[in-house]
Amino acid sequence: MDQNTIKAKVAQIASKRDYLIKLLEMPNLGTLKVDVDQALDELDELLDEFAKTFPEN
Repeated sequence: MDQNTIKAKVAQIASKRDYLIKLLEMPNLGTLKVDVDQALDELDELLDEFAKTFPEN
């Protein structure tokens, strides 16, 4: 997999972040809120690591 393909796939994943935030704001989420919060944290961590690995020039 080349660098451009990886960047495109990560951008696609990053675009889904808003869905996690919307889910987190739902009042009837119950115990799934913990899982959504964890997914959001892990996504943010992934994006930070990606930015360190592939810095924009």
